[in-house]
Amino acid sequence: MSLQSEQLPKTMPAVICHGPEDYRLEERPVPKPGPGEVVIKVTSTGICASDIKCYSGAGLFWGDKNRVGYCQAPVTPGHEFIGDVVALGEGADEKYGLQMGDTAISEQIVPCWKCRYCKRGQYWMCEFGDVYGFRQKAFGSWAEYMLFPVNALNHKIPKSIPAHHAVFIEPLSCSIHAVERGEIQYQDTVVIAGCGPLGLGMVAAAKMKGPEKIVAIDLNDDRLEVAKRCGADIGLNPRKTDVVKEVKDMTEGYGCDVYIEATGHPSAVEQGLNMIRKLGTFVEFSVMRELVTVDWTIIGDTKELNVHGSHLGPYCYPVAMRMIQEGKLPMEEIVTHQLPLSDFQKGIDMVQSGLTSVKVTLVP
Repeated sequence: MSLQSEQLPKTMPAVICHGPEDYRLEERPVPKPGPGEVVIKVTSTGICASDIKCYSGAGLFWGDKNRVGYCQAPVTPGHEFIGDVVALGEGADEKYGLQMGDTAISEQIVPCWKCRYCKRGQYWMCEFGDVYGFRQKAFGSWAEYMLFPVNALNHKIPKSIPAHHAVFIEPLSCSIHAVERGEIQYQDTVVIAGCGPLGLGMVAAAKMKGPEKIVAIDLNDDRLEVAKRCGADIGLNPRKTDVVKEVKDMTEGYGCDVYIEATGHPSAVEQGLNMIRKLGTFVEFSVMRELVTVDWTIIGDTKELNVHGSHLGPYCYPVAMRMIQEGKLPMEEIVTHQLPLSDFQKGIDMVQSGLTSVKVTLVP
């Protein structure tokens, strides 16, 4: 039996992506849950760097000579979100432990649960999975209401976490996974390149691993100060200093043990390869718009590096939730802007420039 808390409206405002730089606020039908599905009223939704890469036409989303684009327009963007349950399809309450009025979140990807990866527990790499905000089967959260499909991974969120903080659970889970991929040891010097929302989350997660030193790198001094409040020991600005030399000087000439790239800019990849020590671990997290060209020999013959990719935030949502609850991050300094949904274009422009904001959220 389906449950509904109130008579929901027939239509709602929703942002629709029709193509690169073609996003429009439209009136769309409010979703209705089928068996095992959940509908939430979105209370807060974030604008992610990957949303910006999609908006600006990155090959990952729109295709290039090597791949078919992942984005299936027209679609509602948004994979960072939080909301209150307003409708439950048959069996959804028992399946997810959710009740009407609960605050809930759904993990970024809706897996198929049938492919090789899903059967091995590696659901975040699902061969046929749909990430919210890019696929026809998983419309995103830049809307007043949102549907969690039947295969989704849903979590109940404590009411004590403010909505504009809870929306950070998704990016923080990605940050935690990237740090786990770094396999940080107690004696390590860890460099995190990029102090946007994800990089700041990585700093906080890395601090919990207890390394000897955490170095944050960013072009924005204000963000470097926030990084220090998240747990960084040192902040370096490449505009003001030779960051490769600085890191080598503080490590007796060896270089850092772990380098996590979270800038989304090709220059940070080359910077990391030059900065990291032999046998070090390089974690690549970013979605790149441009192709990256480096001396590949550094990875193999010169330094014998461990190069790890990082995708989404598997098994990390409960940890992210706890970190926010326990005040491990200065959330008011990270979530800097809350805009009405109608100002989505302003939000996109703010995140693109990166000059006056850290995390920008929309309130439908």
